[in-house]
Amino acid sequence: MESGKEQAAANCSCGDICTLASRRVFRVEGMDCVHESGPILSALSALPGVGRAVPSFADSTLTVEYDPHAVTPERIAQAISEAGFKANVDDRTAEALTWWERYGRLTATSVSGIALAAWLILHFMGIHPRVARQLLLLATVSGGWYVARRAWQALRHGQLEMNTLMGTAAVGALLIGEWPEAASAMFLFSLAQLLEARSMDRARNAIRRLLDLSPKEATVRRQDGETRLSVDRIMVGDVVILRPGERVPVDGIVLEGTSAVNQAPITGESVPVAKTLGSPVFAGSLNGRGMLEVRAEKPASESSLARIIHLVENAQAQRARSQTFIDLFARYYTPAMIAFALALVIVPPLLYGQPFSTWLYRGLVVLVIACPCALVISTPVSIVCGLTRAAREGVLFKGGVYLEDLGRIRTYFFDKTGTLTKGKPEVVHVRSFCDVPGEELLRLAAALESRSEHPLAGAILVAAGRNEASKGLPAPTFVQAVPGMGIRGKVDGGIYLLGNPTLFDNGSGLSGPQRAAVEEWERKGATVVLIGIEKMPLGMVAIRDTVREEARAGLAELRRLGVSELTMLTGDNPETGKAIASQLPIDTVHAGLLPEDKVALVREAVAKGRKVAMVGDGINDAPALASATVGVVMGAAGTDVALEAGDVALMGDDLRKLPFAVRLGRRTLRIIRFNVAFALGTKAVFLVLATAGMATLWMGVAADMGASLLVIGNSMRLLWGSNGSRILVADGPNRL
Repeated sequence: MESGKEQAAANCSCGDICTLASRRVFRVEGMDCVHESGPILSALSALPGVGRAVPSFADSTLTVEYDPHAVTPERIAQAISEAGFKANVDDRTAEALTWWERYGRLTATSVSGIALAAWLILHFMGIHPRVARQLLLLATVSGGWYVARRAWQALRHGQLEMNTLMGTAAVGALLIGEWPEAASAMFLFSLAQLLEARSMDRARNAIRRLLDLSPKEATVRRQDGETRLSVDRIMVGDVVILRPGERVPVDGIVLEGTSAVNQAPITGESVPVAKTLGSPVFAGSLNGRGMLEVRAEKPASESSLARIIHLVENAQAQRARSQTFIDLFARYYTPAMIAFALALVIVPPLLYGQPFSTWLYRGLVVLVIACPCALVISTPVSIVCGLTRAAREGVLFKGGVYLEDLGRIRTYFFDKTGTLTKGKPEVVHVRSFCDVPGEELLRLAAALESRSEHPLAGAILVAAGRNEASKGLPAPTFVQAVPGMGIRGKVDGGIYLLGNPTLFDNGSGLSGPQRAAVEEWERKGATVVLIGIEKMPLGMVAIRDTVREEARAGLAELRRLGVSELTMLTGDNPETGKAIASQLPIDTVHAGLLPEDKVALVREAVAKGRKVAMVGDGINDAPALASATVGVVMGAAGTDVALEAGDVALMGDDLRKLPFAVRLGRRTLRIIRFNVAFALGTKAVFLVLATAGMATLWMGVAADMGASLLVIGNSMRLLWGSNGSRILVADGPNRL
């Protein structure tokens, strides 16, 4: 599978620049369409030291890779300005706009509309035609002010884009005396661009709201007392004071206090999470009613929130397959449509003696209809809305390609420990084989295990800590490990053994009923630890990793979504694997696996032509995650390794977010397909009408820009809903 970095490198044509390049994101005011970016890209290509430039129309940004020794960000911004657009050098803070930059398009459109309305009134009243013509000229010039500027910049750089086509059509209409048509077309086009910009801003604001989650300042306690500091000045180790209702500025660990923290922006959890001593907190979370003292573990630039924003921005540069196809299609579509318009103007008059003015007008209408704006924004707006919605729910996609792929996958491989199970073994049963009470046996076992770091030892110590009778554990002496079997030590003056059945005379020390009890719990997927004296077990402790409740719900939902294969991969013994799988809707279990065995199974499925998702914790499963079509990482919040390992990151430990992500991917695909079909269908219908002389300039403008507004609005439906469940309900279980 091609990784995001490999895909970016494959798309790059800047030679050796990228290996040494700096990378900067520029906010470009008014860049809403691929044809508007043409003059910008042409201007940047002429600058020495500039490598790849990737526009994102959904959030009006331009990501530029450049050699800092050859060119500065200020020079890049200047080149963008020379192409007719305003660029903000700082990708985090927008420069102040002048009054005209903020309201100029609205003013020009309003003047054009008022002039056109006045002409209509005078026309119906039969007022002097000279005044009426002046009003039409004012409506045309006002509505076409921005069109003419952008068209001129495009022509300077040898580009043919929608403003050039619209400007040509308006001038042509004036030359053949169709002044009302020119005025109507320019007003409608200017109005549509204004509405389109406002609609696009709504989608952009959804991304920019992520930036607002981080506070600008925080209270920090240092040696000289408490002080308010800018968040970017908080250093690792600083103690941050979080008052009720404040947002967490950096990732950290609670040192003092208790509170409930709403960390939905990071993990997507809908219920506030209790935080006490030692609990992790994430930047962007909202503190509840308690006061917390938090030790900063990372600077603000490396927090979970900063990585989320970075990944969302990077994801827009990783172009989805449908987006790449549309861009390639548009590259040939526009020249073909211009050639068709020219043929429509020239061929009928020359070969068939038709009136030139008639076919010139029809050719101009074709030029208007040829604008591919609705087509080229149909995919990127959908992708960025989907990525933003997912990030808001605690699901991060590293690129639009993974959003599309996850919607198509029907085969899922799951790591067991930490993914389907909690990854924290628990004592589930204690049984005495003699007169010694179970509580006493657990106390003795915990005393022996107090010197061990084994995960099973932790489970026994936790269970003993919950048991009143087991408090005040005695200190063991003469503790000795028995390799492969267990431990031996002296507790309360007696020598005790703790371990597996082979520790007790190779298992022959167990009676029939005792052996049956051990085998019963092993069949249930538990690890059985015996405690006793030399050659004679006194009792048993059964320890088991429990299945996550949300795993049951998540896998059941995937099954309802039509997923055909759910496979569990584990390094545990087959009996444990089967016991865990029996509690879940799992089709196949592969047990006793080494990491390389998991990779081999994933690669085998991919080699058979199946799209495969591997779901794991992102640490031990990194090779298998990289081998799958899509690697999904669980519990990635605060974990650098986990975020880097997969293509999709579930920031929380809730596996129910996976069906949400699948539904979102499928819904995004449906919206993209509808947008593309609608845009192409509208073009086809109006091309036929224009060729037959049944469409006018204003109708062409209304059709083209109406289609653009519709695909934007349709894409923005992906942002609707407050949580993942809204999408689950809205789309229904069978709408694939």
